[in-house]
Amino acid sequence: MRPTGLPLIRRRCLRCASSRYRAHGKFRVNANHKLLDVWLLALCAGCGETVKLTVLERTNVRAIEASTLTRFHDNDVALAATLLADPVLLRRNGVSLDWDGAWALEREAVRDPAAEVIDTSVRFLRPIPIRLTRLLSAGLEVSRSQVQRLIADGSLTSKHRLTGNSSGDFSFTLRRWEARG
Repeated sequence: MRPTGLPLIRRRCLRCASSRYRAHGKFRVNANHKLLDVWLLALCAGCGETVKLTVLERTNVRAIEASTLTRFHDNDVALAATLLADPVLLRRNGVSLDWDGAWALEREAVRDPAAEVIDTSVRFLRPIPIRLTRLLSAGLEVSRSQVQRLIADGSLTSKHRLTGNSSGDFSFTLRRWEARG
C-alpha cells in the first residue's frame, strides 16, 4: 500500500461549514532576527480559506539543518508528507487526517489462484492508518461485509487483529471459499 497524495486535514473552517483542508506542500517561513517560525499551509476544501499549521515556533536558525531549511523554502511536498505523519505536529495543531482517496493498493498476482490456502503479506510504504476490513475488501475485490463474514467463519485469519485500524505491515491467510461477493 502506498500513498498517492497528501491526506485531507480534518479541522472545522471558521468561514464555512467545511471540515476538510487540502495541504499542497506549501510552507511559510517567517524570520524575526535569528528566530524562525515555519507553518504548513492548507486551504479549506469549501471556501479556500488558508490555515497555518505550526511546524516550528521561535526556533533559532542554527538549530535547523540547512537542507531542511532549503526544503521549507522550496515547498517540498515529501517534507510536508513526512510532517503530516508526525503525531506531535497533529496534536499541537489540534487536527487529524483523512486518508480517503490518498492511498492506492498495489497487488501482485497470486501464484496459484486455485490453491486451497493463500498466504499474503501487506506492506505499508508509509504509515497510513486504515480500517483493515476496507483494505482487505479492496485487495480481495469483495464487499466489506463479505470480508467480515470470512473473518467470522475462520476463512480469513491472521496473527494481527483484522478488525479496527492499522498502519503497520501484517500478513494473513485466506482459505478457499466458494462464492465471491
